[in-house]
Amino acid sequence: MTKGKNKKAARAEMILWMEDVGIQDVALVGGKNASLGEMIGRLGKQGVAVPSGFIVTAAAYRYFISSANLDAFIAKTLQGLNTHNVRDLARRGRAIRAAVNAAPFPADLARQIRDAYAQMERRYGTRVDVAVRSSATAEDLPGASFAGEHETFLGIRGAQHVLNATRAAFASLFTDRAISCRVDKGFRHDDVALSVGVQQMVRSDRGASGVMFTVDTESGFRDVILINAVWGLGEMIVQGRTTPDEYLVWKPPLDKKDSPYRPIIQKTLGAKEKKMVYRGDGGAMHGMRVLNTTDAERDAFVLTEKEMMALARWGRIIEKHYTAHHGKWTPMDIEWAKDGRSGKLYIVQARPETIHADRDYTKVREYRLKAKGHALVRGISVGTKIATGRVRVILDTKDIGRFKPGEVLVTSITDPDWEPIMKIASAIVTDRGGRTSHAAIVSREIGIPAVVGSQTATETLKTGQEVTVDTTGSEGVIYAGTLPFAVKTQDIKKLPKTKTHVMMNVGMPETAFEQSFLPHRGVGLAREEFIIASHIGIHPLALLNPKKLSAHDRHAIEQKTRGWKRGTQFYVDNLAYGIARIGAAFSPHPVIVRFSDFKSNEYRTLLGGEHFEPDEENPMIGWRGASRYYDPAFAPAFLLEVQAMRKVREEMGLTNVIPMIPFCRTTEEAEKVLAIMAEGGLVSAWSAKASRKGKANTPVYMMCEIPSNVVLADAFLDRFDGLSIGSNDLTQLVLGLDRDSGMLAHIGNEKDEAVKTMIRQVISIAKKRRKYIGICGQAPSDHPDFAAFLVWAGIESMSVTPDTLVRTIQNVAAEERKHRLPRKSA
Repeated sequence: MTKGKNKKAARAEMILWMEDVGIQDVALVGGKNASLGEMIGRLGKQGVAVPSGFIVTAAAYRYFISSANLDAFIAKTLQGLNTHNVRDLARRGRAIRAAVNAAPFPADLARQIRDAYAQMERRYGTRVDVAVRSSATAEDLPGASFAGEHETFLGIRGAQHVLNATRAAFASLFTDRAISCRVDKGFRHDDVALSVGVQQMVRSDRGASGVMFTVDTESGFRDVILINAVWGLGEMIVQGRTTPDEYLVWKPPLDKKDSPYRPIIQKTLGAKEKKMVYRGDGGAMHGMRVLNTTDAERDAFVLTEKEMMALARWGRIIEKHYTAHHGKWTPMDIEWAKDGRSGKLYIVQARPETIHADRDYTKVREYRLKAKGHALVRGISVGTKIATGRVRVILDTKDIGRFKPGEVLVTSITDPDWEPIMKIASAIVTDRGGRTSHAAIVSREIGIPAVVGSQTATETLKTGQEVTVDTTGSEGVIYAGTLPFAVKTQDIKKLPKTKTHVMMNVGMPETAFEQSFLPHRGVGLAREEFIIASHIGIHPLALLNPKKLSAHDRHAIEQKTRGWKRGTQFYVDNLAYGIARIGAAFSPHPVIVRFSDFKSNEYRTLLGGEHFEPDEENPMIGWRGASRYYDPAFAPAFLLEVQAMRKVREEMGLTNVIPMIPFCRTTEEAEKVLAIMAEGGLVSAWSAKASRKGKANTPVYMMCEIPSNVVLADAFLDRFDGLSIGSNDLTQLVLGLDRDSGMLAHIGNEKDEAVKTMIRQVISIAKKRRKYIGICGQAPSDHPDFAAFLVWAGIESMSVTPDTLVRTIQNVAAEERKHRLPRKSA
């Protein structure tokens, strides 16, 4: 019974309609129901669609427990509990749930629930389907997440089934996982009550459903919205029983009314092997069955881009509303559903995301393996950590008593019943599931690495085997043995500010969000070839000329490009997504993206590449960079790169991304490449002036890495908006070296006086022209005296790898102090 109120008043609050409650009513209706009521009442006017229903309040729960005289029984049963004794925990929880499920409803409470369901039938039609959702009074509070601890029952129809599901929801306050979680969070069992929401059911079994986070779940990066989607009911995602589609939307354009941009920066096709639907025509609890999806369903994206954008806008509205309410940034964990009959989208649940909201982003922790190992299993990476331990393969919860603290849990999938042992594991590995599966969510909450969706972990890994689990990249890897690793923590508040911009070289897009927390002034070099090799893996000319390929290669390409109508669109989109992820991570700072600079021998390694590449004696100084782009044999492939860059800048709105031309030998080559770009819709200032048609829509930089680039710097700067010194190639060509030859490594490096003379000369010319001049080599971080030389020469920016960024900032700041250069804020 509610404290401070008499029985009559408490009974009067046993049933409420969702639209009549809000955030302030958590003590009465629990966090989940309070949030539903808040969205219905406050956010519906902004277009957020939330199905309504009624609430069986926490007062009704207390009345039910009191009427059945269960209070003393529950307290006695839980007295002296040690939650680490898994078998004893299970025995006590089972006894309480049995008692609750056997208890009769007080007649007046049963009548009120039946009457409320009858009103829903009058609202929505006879025999309405409902979702019966548990909502605890300590649930979804910042720092006290109980997500997934209590039961939800879907597809319930009929008053008696609603009563049965409500009682079962009451009992779920005492699942093993819920009891254990309350102990861990420091809540007294009798201080927490359970409310039940009876909500109109969206027929997503005939449509689709999923989850949405208004934060990147791995890194905590704030400026994206992550959406997962499956066919049918969303339980398949939470249970980790299938791998969903995954979409990322960049937030900033969502805040601008009538924004022309569609900032979808990632679309990943999930396997979606299974879907959950109602068993028969609805009715009793757990009336669900799992079906195999069709080939067409597996090969299609669940959501259209219009639907992705609609959900993302709703997610942003919900996040801003809760942020205003809490007075601090409040990322949200949201469930959505698409009705298969009407095609309409709905939000069915929203709660604060509790992992990243209070994180101290001024402390950056980096994990790094210190030795190479033999990879046993790969999967989807969760977290950015490394852990070691002995494997324990468990396929059924009845065997969880065998698990020992510090072991690596390896299983097919997890659900909340696994949580008592998950929190004592060093890492978690599953065969199935995606980034928003139960295993992924729990591993983030408890701060351990996980690899999900590995497909083969339970077959490959053996109990007792020592392994290292590495989730520092986009792909999680389990290595044989205990490998040494280092952990480095940086406090970015203590770093000095520099006048010289210290930027980063970024390789893989998957690491960009985490790296963006380092102090930086943008990205001085992002290489398209990394994205092409890891995310596409197909030679662009193979997609443009499939008839030249073998049947085997054509089949392999068909498998890779599932979900896309055309292979060329697969190439453009995935290249654009890789670029956009880096661009979004470092926005609003500049992100300089170099068009592909594969050599012919490297292009040959791509699928189908051997059909289109020459066999060159020295590809390092062969058909590469600019010479490819205007060549009739390659120009159509280059235009795909131009399309991708246009998509990033014009469709997604990432105008901080600046394209750069590599290895441009002559001014004639420069003009030919700029003309090809203009033909594809990327118009530089030079192209606009030369053609006298239209306006420039993008700056274009050039790599300065050939002696001719320095000798004719003025002429090249007539055509380009800036130069970025590539010190590796410049050193090679000034000194006549083959940089791939280990025999010649001792002859010279960037510190050679001839190279430094060239660098001084081009910096001076660019500064006189007031155009961008930077360097994107490793030398400034490897050689502090070289960084000092660059500061003295007046370089505008240095771009180094993330692991040397902090050291370079410190070196540059020290040198600037010597020269008494004014320092600027980073």
